[in-house]
Amino acid sequence: MRPFFFIPILAIQFFALEVRSEEVPVIEMGSRGVSNFIAKMEKERKAHVAFLGGSITQKSTGHSEIVAKWLKENWADVDFTFTNAGLSSTCSLSGAFRVDRDVLSQGEIDLLIVEFAVNDDQDAAHDHDTAVRGLEGIIRQYFAANPRGDVISVQFVNPEILAKKQGGGEAISVVAHKSVARHYDIPIVDVGQALANEIAAGRMTWEEDYKDTHPNETGYAFASGLITKVIDDTISGETPQTVTVPEPLDPGSYAGIELVELEAMNWLGGWKHELVSEALLPMGQIRADYEKYSALRSDEAGNYLYYTFAGNMLGAFVLAGPDAGILEVSIDGGEWEAVDLYHRYSKGLNYPRSVVLAEGLSNAYHTAAIRVAETKNELSKGHTATILHFAVNR
Repeated sequence: MRPFFFIPILAIQFFALEVRSEEVPVIEMGSRGVSNFIAKMEKERKAHVAFLGGSITQKSTGHSEIVAKWLKENWADVDFTFTNAGLSSTCSLSGAFRVDRDVLSQGEIDLLIVEFAVNDDQDAAHDHDTAVRGLEGIIRQYFAANPRGDVISVQFVNPEILAKKQGGGEAISVVAHKSVARHYDIPIVDVGQALANEIAAGRMTWEEDYKDTHPNETGYAFASGLITKVIDDTISGETPQTVTVPEPLDPGSYAGIELVELEAMNWLGGWKHELVSEALLPMGQIRADYEKYSALRSDEAGNYLYYTFAGNMLGAFVLAGPDAGILEVSIDGGEWEAVDLYHRYSKGLNYPRSVVLAEGLSNAYHTAAIRVAETKNELSKGHTATILHFAVNR
């Protein structure tokens, strides 16, 4: 085994300690760890590592940077490519929507490090099934494109997730994501449980050593040390092996997502198709991440869209600002179902979020009618809809 390289003093202290028998395990290696990734580096001396998640991943000084530095230090003769596909506020559903565009389109990916447990918990507030479908959709899309690749599923931590750990429970998103990882026999890194263990033993505190949902420097180093331990503890195979992908854990998982260009939609008067800007979205902050995209925007109730598609789910990625309204959706002439776009974070921000417009459909052709409702959330200041992408699951 290669000598382990630690980034900060904290990581040395953590891993130098023997794990006490009463402490809950924080790493599950699966049956193979990341042996394909190790074999690829050893045999070909090149590798592509991608990080997918929300703002915890997006931060340039976070675990994506620390793990990359560790790999380059330990494998100095390997030609690495790194892709950071973190995007603030996004959940596993959004991840399933965009993994092809933001990760798989970048070429062969030898290791995917994915985290969405925090945003599935605090931002999207997904139920168990949706959290499963999102992460499973990402993993199935990944292995379809990279059958000899590896994945590490990381569950980061916020105060609510930590409190549940300390009370002997577990957040819905963490339970869901672990169940997916176990189903696909991929390594699990439970940062929340690791932190709970350390706090209980008096070796760390939330306030000093982790600080916030977006970790401080020592918090990121702590989490990164757990991720690199998975790599360091893996025994290499002779050559990368094709991964046997099991049947889906949830048949409704978002494994066949395709983004739909806005031009494919048919709309009546009242919609604008323009670049995202303050002129298009006059209320609420606009994050720079989205200014490169065009959006389909309605400023008033009663505007209609129509789309014929083949698939079992129709979704949308939207910017939901202070004036976000409600979309009503009818599939194949059926009853209208309401989807409220307004989010509790919409008050001062055009909040990026993914919504399911219809699911549980037969995997056949359907016609969707979509309209901006006359009703609205009582906290919203308007009846708008701002759509960046539609998505279909086939």
